[in-house]
Amino acid sequence: MRVHAVFCLLTALLFPFAPAWAEDVDLELVLLADASGSIGNDEIRYQRQGYADALASADVLDAIATSGRHQKIAVTYMEWGQWDSQVVVVPWRVIASAEDARNFKAELLAAPRTARGRNAIGNALIKAAAAITSNTFEGTRKVIDLSADSVNSWGGAGVPEARKVVLEQGITINGLAVLCRKCSSGRPVSYDLEQAFEDTIIGGTGSFVVSADEPANFALAVKRKLILEIARRQPQTEMAEQMSASRTRPEETVSQPD
Repeated sequence: MRVHAVFCLLTALLFPFAPAWAEDVDLELVLLADASGSIGNDEIRYQRQGYADALASADVLDAIATSGRHQKIAVTYMEWGQWDSQVVVVPWRVIASAEDARNFKAELLAAPRTARGRNAIGNALIKAAAAITSNTFEGTRKVIDLSADSVNSWGGAGVPEARKVVLEQGITINGLAVLCRKCSSGRPVSYDLEQAFEDTIIGGTGSFVVSADEPANFALAVKRKLILEIARRQPQTEMAEQMSASRTRPEETVSQPD
């Protein structure tokens, strides 16, 4: 009964009042960035900078201009922490030109950090999905791009239940594993974080996970990740293939790992 009740609640959260009119875009993209207590202010800055620089890059703008019927995408940036802390840092914006990307970048870098607390990934996924189902856009594809330094989750909706409901709405979940730059092992947790993302977080057609361990690598990973999400084509360099192609899924069901 409890599982059924949780499922019904999560489903209800994904169906707020639908807009009477929707603008067509090639992609609806939620950039869902980890701002929990384990993420320092320096990591907040390089996550934001990485996403902002990637969106404004010539390669990403070219992907937007050449890869879809509408030649524009809709993007929002959210930061997440504990069960009741999911913050819209930049609301939905259409990106179709270099000027659009510059404006998004300025908004993102100027906003204060307000998300807080321990990981609640389930609630973060639900909030991101609700942002997609309640906006004024209709994307050919719908994607949540989750970054995190672990797959642990405390409080709120369970990750399996949230993931299942999100995938059933036709929304793909991709992952960016934030590796620890200060740990002697170079990793934030004792387990294989990318594999844990693949087993428990990502899902949907073509879903994938990439990783980054420092600002320069983060920006590069985000750029390649965005090109994959926008253009649905593999990055061409060997490094990009190592980071993403080996962890890309052509198909995904909503069944959960054991």
